Amino acid sequence: MTNACDSSNELLPEEFRMTKFGRFLRNCSLDEIPELWNILKGDMSFVGPRPLLTQYLGLYNDEQKQRHSVKPGLTGLAQIYGRNSISWEEKFAFDVQYVNHVTFSGDMSIFLVTLFKVLKKDGINSPNATTMETFLGTK
Repeated sequence: MTNACDSSNELLPEEFRMTKFGRFLRNCSLDEIPELWNILKGDMSFVGPRPLLTQYLGLYNDEQKQRHSVKPGLTGLAQIYGRNSISWEEKFAFDVQYVNHVTFSGDMSIFLVTLFKVLKKDGINSPNATTMETFLGTK
């Protein structure tokens, strides 16, 4: 993405900042490769709730905060059940479900389904935004 701004120096919406090369990287999920470094460092795991922007921290309700009781992951239940095509509330429900049922066999299953979803290019973008809508909190 570019850092293109409007006349008031605010970033333009993602659909205007996404380059062709960026769209290619995203469609092939190659934009996730740098996260492998975080996995090697031990800051992340292969499977777990996806890390989100720090600006969302104050917007989580008590149930959604449970997602922080495990390391964030490259993939998780929310990614195999819709990725960016599902709502924030659905994503958080999958994250909490994962946190409450972590198993090695479950992680292996999620990882294998993720490989299939990446090859299929399934659920990459939200139906309402170039990537995903901004999280504004749960009502």
